[in-house]
Amino acid sequence: MDMDAFFASVEQQRRPELNDKPVVIGGGGDPTRRGVVSTANYQARKFGIHSAMPLKTAYKLCPAAVFLPVDMAEYSRVSHIFKDVLRKFSPVMEDVGIDEAFLDLSDIDKASEQIAQEIKEQIKEATALTCSIGIAPNKLLAKIASDLQKPDGLTIISEQDIEQRIWILPVRKLWGVGPKTEASLKEMGIGTIGELAALPIETLLENFGNSYGRYLYEASRGIDDSPLVTHWEPKTISRETTFQVDTDHWQTIAKNLADLTRETVAELRERGYRCKNVTVKIRFDDFKTHTRATTMEETTDNLEKIRKAAFYCLGHFELKKKVRLVGVRLGALVKE
Repeated sequence: MDMDAFFASVEQQRRPELNDKPVVIGGGGDPTRRGVVSTANYQARKFGIHSAMPLKTAYKLCPAAVFLPVDMAEYSRVSHIFKDVLRKFSPVMEDVGIDEAFLDLSDIDKASEQIAQEIKEQIKEATALTCSIGIAPNKLLAKIASDLQKPDGLTIISEQDIEQRIWILPVRKLWGVGPKTEASLKEMGIGTIGELAALPIETLLENFGNSYGRYLYEASRGIDDSPLVTHWEPKTISRETTFQVDTDHWQTIAKNLADLTRETVAELRERGYRCKNVTVKIRFDDFKTHTRATTMEETTDNLEKIRKAAFYCLGHFELKKKVRLVGVRLGALVKE
């Protein structure tokens, strides 16, 4: 189940005057400043705007679009509402993000299509928003199916449909295939999932390594045995910020690092963890990114100890170039 253009849809729902306009959500909502697109509605996507695109690029593509800041508190509130709806249908739910989830419906004595229709109706009633649902024998195929008839789609894919409906799709539609893999496959003359499926496994292992090569071989054939993960522990907690103007002003860098450290420690405590590792990330104005890490003597959630560790890391950078981004990550987490 995947909500349709979720952030933008929430904004349009509370601002009906935006319904016929291209809407872009990202950063502070100012396309003249640094930031990336979090979500664009379907009207904006017609101009080529997509997630992770710089806001300045999105503005060049569609100056008439309405640009709004990210309101994560509101999106989280609505997310909790529709996920409560999902849990009514099945307790076996994998939460894979603020706007999507997998449900295991195999033990429910109803036709899957009927269940999906009821889910769509109840989410619409609870939030006034639409979602798209993919029904399939496994998570991989269900994920692909949910994207085939957006918005407000309902797509059913069986194993018998793989050759006719999956193999014709571009390789980028495969879960886990990003721009780099897409480019590598294009160099090999591979553009569709079917063409990928035709490659011998030896070729994929040679080009992509044992683990990822085997994944591509199986995924292109619709094979996915991964279970639904209903609970997992975080490996790290992190925060980062991109400066609006590249800076070599140490006090500015230090203040932002201190603020980010305070935010990560607040989340650490809220979620009931302690950490042992602290990593600081710096991205310079030439986009080269470096990290420095340290391990403390014992696990802690003490702000002062973690802040000292972060500044110890910062002290091991040569800040000879202007800084574009600073970030902090807490690792080796232990539950209280």
